[in-house]
Amino acid sequence: MMDADFRSDTVTRPTAAMYAAMAAAPVGDDVLGDDPTVKKLEAIAAERFGQEAGLFCPSGTMTNQIAIKVHTRPGDEVICSHLAHIYNYEGGGVAFNSGVQIRTGGDAYGRLSANDVHRLVQPEMDVHAAPTRLVVLENTANKGGGTSLGLPLLREVGEAAKSHGLAYHLDGARIFNALVREGDTPSDLHFFDSVSICLSKGLGAPVGSLLLGPKDFIAEGKRIRKRFGGGMRQAGYLAAAGLYALDHHVERLAEDHANAQRIDGWLSQLSYVVERKPCHTNMVLFRIESPGGAPALQAHLAAKGIRIIAMDREWLRVVTHYDVQEAHMTALHEALKSFGA
Repeated sequence: MMDADFRSDTVTRPTAAMYAAMAAAPVGDDVLGDDPTVKKLEAIAAERFGQEAGLFCPSGTMTNQIAIKVHTRPGDEVICSHLAHIYNYEGGGVAFNSGVQIRTGGDAYGRLSANDVHRLVQPEMDVHAAPTRLVVLENTANKGGGTSLGLPLLREVGEAAKSHGLAYHLDGARIFNALVREGDTPSDLHFFDSVSICLSKGLGAPVGSLLLGPKDFIAEGKRIRKRFGGGMRQAGYLAAAGLYALDHHVERLAEDHANAQRIDGWLSQLSYVVERKPCHTNMVLFRIESPGGAPALQAHLAAKGIRIIAMDREWLRVVTHYDVQEAHMTALHEALKSFGA
C-alpha cells in the first residue's frame, strides 16, 4: 500500500548525506559547554540572523517557552495572534512555566497588526491590569494556513512593540519557508529581541531548535533550559544534522511550496471543498462540507495509504516536505477526486 504522509513536515527522515554528517561530527558534553559542533551551529545561526548568541534545544516549544520565561515575570501578559502556536499548541506552557497570561488579536490567517498591539497593550499604571511585557509573532503562521507575514508587517509590529517598551519575539518554527517565499535573508530579521528557529520541520533535521538573541539573554536562557530538563550531552550528533540542513535544505523549500500550490489548485476544483486559506508556503488548509465531515475524508484517504491531519470537524491540513514524491502527489490527487463519488 502507498505510504504518503502529508500530516506534517516533521515526519521527514534524515537523508543519507545528513546521516554521514552526523556520524562524522566531533562531539563533547554540551551541558558542560564543550561540544564543538553545537557551538558551531549556535554561532552560525546567530550570525545569520543578526543576533549575538544561540542556544540549541530539543524542540521549538522549548525555545519559545524559554524566551517567554526570560522576557517576562509571573503576572505579566503576552500579546499574540489568537491562532498562535504558543497559545494553541504548547500545552498551556505560558501559564505553567512562566505564570503569565495571553491577550490575543489578529485576523483569520495568523497576522497581528501594529494597530492590534496598540489596542491590546495594557495601561502601565492600571493596577487592575496585568502589565504587558512581550509581543510574539509566528512566521509562518501554522494555524493560519502557512501564512507568510511579510517583512513590512513584522517591522511595523516591532515598531509598535518598541513604542510601548515591549520585548518582541519571533516564533520562527517555519521561518525559512517565509524567507524563501519572500526572497528575504535571515539578517533582515535582526530587529527581533529573540528568535526561535526549528530545524526539524521543513529543513528535515531529526531533532532540534535554536533560540537566538543577545548574549545575556541566552545566558539566562541556558539556566532556564537546565530547569526545563533540556540539557543534552553529546548533542553534536544532532547539531550536525542542523548544520547540514541549514547548508543544503533551505533553497529546496521552494519545491515544497510548488507542490502545495498544485494541491491547492486541485482542491479548488472539488465541490465538497467550500473554503481554503491562502496557500503561501508548504501548507494547504481547507474546509469541507460533506456527510461525516473532515473525519470521513481523512478515513477515505487513510484507506488508500494517504495520511493528513484533521484540524477539527470541518478543516483539514495537508503539508508538503522533501519526502513527498511524485507518486504520493498523484495518489493524493486521485483519492481527493474519488471522495464521495
